Amino acid sequence: MADISWTQEVLNILFRWFHVVFGILWIGLLYFFNFVNGPFSKALDGDSKKKVVPELMPRALFFFRWGAMLTFIFGLVLLYINYMAPGHSGDFTTARGHWIMLGAGFGTIMWFNVWFIIWPSQRKIINGVKTGNPAPAEVVTRAANASKVNVYLSVPMVFAMLAAGGHFVHDEWYWFVIVIVIGFFAAAGAYKRAAKVSTEV
Repeated sequence: MADISWTQEVLNILFRWFHVVFGILWIGLLYFFNFVNGPFSKALDGDSKKKVVPELMPRALFFFRWGAMLTFIFGLVLLYINYMAPGHSGDFTTARGHWIMLGAGFGTIMWFNVWFIIWPSQRKIINGVKTGNPAPAEVVTRAANASKVNVYLSVPMVFAMLAAGGHFVHDEWYWFVIVIVIGFFAAAGAYKRAAKVSTEV
């Protein structure tokens, strides 16, 4: 029995580590696209875009979408191990359970946006740059809006995950509202600052 418990604990640590590492990859690229690449792309002319976009975006989007997928998969595994496996059936009703479900809900929306909105749209945008036939404006807008939604959701999502895994266990409704509002203003402030960063060194 001790061996089984030890094995489960090791697997739990490994899955949690993978979840965090791939999450860093995913969210890091999300912020890169929105706060660095977005303002940078607006400064490129047509010829520069034809050189930069086909080389940069497929590489970055590869790690972006698979970072999202693996974060999602390991998150589901951890959700089962810690909240759904035998002996944990009532853990969803605890304060930690409420926070983890909030974070998991935001993360699931973000994963869906990556694989079913952002990536398909970006494929059309990249091919449009390559061929010289730009993707329809609504495709560009759809990708940008889905990416912005993910940025705004990422801040409360990360907080919720940390709250569930640490000692912050308050689950009064106003805490959820406070975290979401703080996330909104943090993301909005980052967008505003990103547009004003000087290129002078």
